[in-house]
Amino acid sequence: MKVAMIGTGYVGLVTGACLAEVGHHVTCVDTDTDKIQRLQKGSISIYEPGLETLVLRNQQIEQLAFTTNLAEAVHQADVVFIAVGTPNHEDGSADVGHVIKAATSIGEAIAGYTVIINKSTVPVGTVAHIRHAVGAATTQPFSVVSNPEFLKQGDAIKDFMCPERIVVGVDDERATTYMRQLYAPIIPRSLDGIRYLTMDSASAELCKYASNAMLATRISFMNEMAHVCDCVGANIDHVRRAMGADSRIGPEFLHPGPGYGGSCFPKDVAALVSFAGKKNYDFKILKAVEQVNTRQKDFLFEQIFKHFGGSIRGRTIAIWGLAFKPNTDDMREAPSIRLIKRLLFAGAHVRVYDPQAMARAKLLLGPDVVYVGTRYGALSGADALALVTEWDEFRDVDVPRMKAAMKTPTLFDGRNLYNAEDMRDQGMTYYSIGRQ
Repeated sequence: MKVAMIGTGYVGLVTGACLAEVGHHVTCVDTDTDKIQRLQKGSISIYEPGLETLVLRNQQIEQLAFTTNLAEAVHQADVVFIAVGTPNHEDGSADVGHVIKAATSIGEAIAGYTVIINKSTVPVGTVAHIRHAVGAATTQPFSVVSNPEFLKQGDAIKDFMCPERIVVGVDDERATTYMRQLYAPIIPRSLDGIRYLTMDSASAELCKYASNAMLATRISFMNEMAHVCDCVGANIDHVRRAMGADSRIGPEFLHPGPGYGGSCFPKDVAALVSFAGKKNYDFKILKAVEQVNTRQKDFLFEQIFKHFGGSIRGRTIAIWGLAFKPNTDDMREAPSIRLIKRLLFAGAHVRVYDPQAMARAKLLLGPDVVYVGTRYGALSGADALALVTEWDEFRDVDVPRMKAAMKTPTLFDGRNLYNAEDMRDQGMTYYSIGRQ
């Protein structure tokens, strides 16, 4: 099939490259001329394992192309994806302005029956608004489908090629046939049996928010349980293992940490609270999830501040891990940002290292931070180390080398990555979450 992908952000680029990989002819469209020119030269501005190889390979065999000419790409396409940003307004509601603008442009460009597939995360009812915008711009036949994405950053290509589920919100048989053809090369790839779920568009739009809200709730719940463990002298590792052994709960997303971040959970939780509120429903659980997460992002700073007796002015604090999670360079809503800003405001010197996010960190944090090219180099002269993101290279560490580099061997483990007894036996002053 011929596919046009409107938007070359994380979702659009990964989806477009993967569809090209399974045999579709894909043209990715963006209004950013510089970005398109870089992509045409094989330069990718985001880090996702395997994505660069996928893009280059499919460009070379002419399965994947990039352009700023939306009208030409849409005119030739059988299906058109909308994969543009939906940032939040100040009140937390999702801004669907870019989605509707794209829908209007698509309507002006289609030349015959076209399936328009919304990949952007949008409030319930947006499919109807897209349908109206397209219909106002064309007399050609078309269908609008909701097809939410479930790509985990750092594992997105696997998630697309062997998905746990494909959700399709569709309202007519012709579009149903097109969607089956589109995903036909992917369905057999799942060894565990693919879940291809068709439903009404409103349910499809809501299931993305529901999934992210549930995962965010588990994270905030476990952070609360970790604090309870500290209060009563329990160990959160033992608690979460026992919980995870229950088949009704499972082991995923039961690890405490410095709070969730990224482009999805904070935005989607806020948007769900907002559009539920506009229907006069007070989503109290998710409001509490947001409050817990905001408080949790201050936890590491408060540990550090308390350890040094209420003053860190002049202290040097090293940070390992800046991205909101491993295997990505994404720093949107990353816990490291708030921690570093609070450290700087309190008068500390900050030295940072991350395997992939250094360039983005420099843009966000500026020159007040010292950026170091190696993990042990970041420890030079440090009064303490705060581990914020659990990259694999931080799992196996040379403790004597750490102690030799640091001014005082103090570690604040924001991911409970290390064995507390082992660290203390080797002479580290060691703090974790919920393992007092």
